[in-house]
Amino acid sequence: MRSASGGPRVLLRRLRETMAEQVSAQERLDKIVVLIAANMVAEVCSTYVLRVDNTLELYATEGLNRDAVHRTVLSAHEGLVGLVSSEATPLNLSDAQNHPAFSFRPETGEEIYHSFLGVPILRAGNTLGVLVVQNRAKRTYVEEEVEALQTTAMVLAEMIASGELSALAQPGAEPAARHSVHKTGAILSDGIALGHVVLHEPRVVITNYIAEDLPKEIKRLDTALAKLRADLDRMLERGDVAEGGEHRDVLEAYRMFANDHGWSHKLHEAVATGLTAEAAVERVQSDTRARMLRSTDPYLRDRLHDLEDLGHRLMRQLVGQDHAPSREQLPDNAILIARAMGPAALLDYDRKRLRGLVLEEGTANSHVSIVARALGIPAVGEVPNAPGIADPGDAIIVDGTSGSIYVRPSAEIESAYAERVRFRARRQAQYSALRDKPCVTKDGQHVELMINAGLIIDLPHIDDTGSAGIGLFRTELQFMVGQSLPRTSDQLALYRAVLDAAGPKPVTFRTLDIGGDKALPYMETVIEENPALGWRAIRLGLDRPGLLRRRRPRPAHHVSDDFRSRRIRCRQKHRRTRTDLSASARPCAAGTHRCRHHGRSSGTALSVRRTLEESRFRLGGIQRPVSVPVCGRSRQCQGLRTVRYHVCADHAGVARDRTESECRE
Repeated sequence: MRSASGGPRVLLRRLRETMAEQVSAQERLDKIVVLIAANMVAEVCSTYVLRVDNTLELYATEGLNRDAVHRTVLSAHEGLVGLVSSEATPLNLSDAQNHPAFSFRPETGEEIYHSFLGVPILRAGNTLGVLVVQNRAKRTYVEEEVEALQTTAMVLAEMIASGELSALAQPGAEPAARHSVHKTGAILSDGIALGHVVLHEPRVVITNYIAEDLPKEIKRLDTALAKLRADLDRMLERGDVAEGGEHRDVLEAYRMFANDHGWSHKLHEAVATGLTAEAAVERVQSDTRARMLRSTDPYLRDRLHDLEDLGHRLMRQLVGQDHAPSREQLPDNAILIARAMGPAALLDYDRKRLRGLVLEEGTANSHVSIVARALGIPAVGEVPNAPGIADPGDAIIVDGTSGSIYVRPSAEIESAYAERVRFRARRQAQYSALRDKPCVTKDGQHVELMINAGLIIDLPHIDDTGSAGIGLFRTELQFMVGQSLPRTSDQLALYRAVLDAAGPKPVTFRTLDIGGDKALPYMETVIEENPALGWRAIRLGLDRPGLLRRRRPRPAHHVSDDFRSRRIRCRQKHRRTRTDLSASARPCAAGTHRCRHHGRSSGTALSVRRTLEESRFRLGGIQRPVSVPVCGRSRQCQGLRTVRYHVCADHAGVARDRTESECRE
């Protein structure tokens, strides 16, 4: 057999002509396998397509028994074809029948063929099928032939992904490329949303796969690579990353990959097969993604994200595409899908059009999750290969109550969720009808219902809910959504806006609650055995009194001297906190006592008042979970129970919680 080194470009040109012909999908596919077999001087060329039931169906062949088309069906792991599909890597054998995975199918008539070359048909790291060539002679296909077949498989992937082959399938056996996908992840924000996919880092749409002028494509690739490396160098020299830190480490990794000769060599090899520069980047990315997604090594899987980000940057250099859709381009009922994103990036999108969020990474305590909950956007995280399972514009359902997402859902599922959304809307309308009713118990006791807030976007909820004020304003959120410490003027503007929105209603500001699970992007992480009770919140503020004073809200009206703190568990902390806050307070205007400070702890709630005796602090009844902290250890109890606490100092600087019956003065 002759080498295919001179054939790929000719084959790609003929494939382009075949793809443009006005013929049926089956005729087009039959012509494609004939072209591939002739170009590679192969006696057999077959195309297997992955179906929604996770089986591989023979869709077209040149050389095997034609009657086997649409009759031969293999499981996703059956035979050599199944092995190529499951491993997502090429398989090159000189004697296929002696391979342990060989599966004999008499209807195909392939028993007379010995050499076998199979490559996965990949798109966005997902396997859509397998392309196979075979010969009677026992031989190993050369590297150029493997490259040629992989390039051809890339063109077939776009044909399958377009949905053109769906007309050839029986109901329930459609190609998997456009089938309904159900994934389960972690619940980040409650709620249900129906909409259409918008990719935060949209894949570049390649309109031309086949190069017209090979030297020109190589030059385009070299120019884009040089610009990418220069941009990374400039970013590393900028003042905000020049001194080190996590951002610099990420960019250093990008620069290392960008200057890797192996990566550059693969890109040039792909262009040499007849692809355009952007198609070559897509092919190398897809091959790398498919292999690394199947790796069990967590380090390699993490490096995949670095390589993908780098590939996206290079693709955008080649086609001049923006990083993300602008606010004006965001469609109605948009569901955002991203590998990972920060809270500031989420806030850049138009809230009126954004309905939901799906992330490949992200936990319930991440900053973007906190912002999603503040926005009231249903969100699901930890969804494997989230950006690769959907295309822009696909219908999608995000169920933030169960952690499920449905891409291209069936009519039955969509109808069921639409009814659930209508039910939630009716329930919300019932709640709204109760908004202006007085909050009074049956025995005549008045109860104040207030909202929790933390961002400007929360303020309209004061009037929407008819609340009596803001019972807790989380001051830490403004520190968490930015990439640097907010200026005093910015904090002052925020607190003024909060008080203006509240009008005469009371507002309780919580003292800065950072540390533990609330790490700041510009703050060094402290590793602790029990971070919830470690260096965080009021303890961090007392160690950094300048930060505590800087954060104290001082609106123009005034700030009262009154505050509550849940983390103050001993007299020393109580005295120091009052001293630090009093040092930064402005004189109070007569008769205006609207604003209070509120500190927070993961432990018991301690209400500190100036009129209380310092010799004894008493806590209100609260609901405790199954684990009750005692001096850094844990005493287990079953179920939930109401516990009334005293706080007793065991020794200097340590407070021990005991139930009221156990506490001895």
